[in-house]
Amino acid sequence: MSTKETGITYADAGVDIDAGNALVERIKPAARRTERPGVMAELGGFGALFDLKAAGYDDPILVAATDGVGTKLRIAIDTGNVDTIGIDLVAMCVNDLVCQGAEPLFFLDYFATGKLDTDSAARIVEGIAEGCLHSGCALIGGETAEMPGIYKAGDFDLAGFAVGAMERGGALPAEVGPGDILLGLASDGVHSNGYSLVRKLVEVSGLGWDDPCPFGDGTLGAALLTPTRLYVKPALAAIRAGGVHALAHITGGGLTENLPRVVDGAVVDLDSWEMPPVFRWMQEVGGIETEEMLKTFNCGIGMVIAVAEERAGIIAGLLRAEGETVHAIGRVTAGSGVAFTGGGV
Repeated sequence: MSTKETGITYADAGVDIDAGNALVERIKPAARRTERPGVMAELGGFGALFDLKAAGYDDPILVAATDGVGTKLRIAIDTGNVDTIGIDLVAMCVNDLVCQGAEPLFFLDYFATGKLDTDSAARIVEGIAEGCLHSGCALIGGETAEMPGIYKAGDFDLAGFAVGAMERGGALPAEVGPGDILLGLASDGVHSNGYSLVRKLVEVSGLGWDDPCPFGDGTLGAALLTPTRLYVKPALAAIRAGGVHALAHITGGGLTENLPRVVDGAVVDLDSWEMPPVFRWMQEVGGIETEEMLKTFNCGIGMVIAVAEERAGIIAGLLRAEGETVHAIGRVTAGSGVAFTGGGV
């Protein structure tokens, strides 16, 4: 770069390095709150260090997951409500890790925008830290990319990267068999999948984000930004108690596509839980068939745990004690694929 007074600077091209540095300094306290055994350094290095021995592992297997938030970001951007979207980012990664039997250890984020708004970016990262804190996972690094010409003013994108560990021999699914009970853990709403359809349905309804929510309290935008539930700590407690054979995070593809990732066959009783109002509203607005709902949305079940029949009552009680709403939604079968009963199917 030229040092002349009239020389063009990086800031003239739309990238403000000072703003990026200010963001790092602002989010350091949030990252410190997530520290756990194994963390070796603060933010700001070229890489992040983590000590598995200090985390308590003897013969660990590492498990990695990455994800984003999808077009739910559009609602956060349009409403300016960005405080909880970081929780969604963490949840989409760590809820996947625990399905493998792994404890999430650390998390890194990637935040890309056209023009860095330090306050907005800090609120997003503080939400990421909140998600990490509630998952026992350390926020140990990340990247902020200011990319004028790629993103429009005000737009941004997020990606997350989580690493977890288990002792050798602890991987799930394991020993899944016919007769295992399927315990469904209630979702907190739509979570972070199917939002292209959600936004289409809002358009069809004629409502705006600031309009009163037709299926609950507050505004429609705020209701649809309810963050993804974090299942990590209750799920790990259930795994450690014994009898858990598999877990399925119900994300894109719904129950229809995610259960077959961990069990060969299953029967699910749709009358065993009540579909939350947000899903009933969307189904009515769009005239959506139940089959389409089940392969697009979680429909009120955010995580499914396959448990040995003789342990099902104990595990369900443990999960309830951890704050989860638990439904016995079906069984593992000897066949293949997921069959649904009840619910008008």
